[in-house]
Amino acid sequence: MLIPRPYTTLPHRARALLPAALLAGLLVPLAAAPAVAEEHWQELHEAVREERIVALPELLDWLEARYAGQVLEVELERDDGRLVYEIEMLGPQGQKVEFEFDAESGELVGMEGVRIDAMRRKEAP
Repeated sequence: MLIPRPYTTLPHRARALLPAALLAGLLVPLAAAPAVAEEHWQELHEAVREERIVALPELLDWLEARYAGQVLEVELERDDGRLVYEIEMLGPQGQKVEFEFDAESGELVGMEGVRIDAMRRKEAP
């Protein structure tokens, strides 16, 4: 799902709606089975509410504080039995980098791309 502007430049109301919009985008492949899609959406919503998985805005805030770039796509997938967020960013030099986070802990578990160091913010925490 493409987001036309960096996450932080969105108006507060749009920023508040972004996680729901991204979650809806994650469920598009399930559109062929509406009952299944509704069940999965409810399960994901409940998992975030019960803090069994990290809410997407927390990860986006973490990335924004440490890396310069624009979010291009977010996916929530099951990888080797665990849920992972895959967040693809476009860096200031046009590089595409994918960050992979464990959805339960929020831990960064992988990065793929070129010139990742060029995206690091100098004032990062």
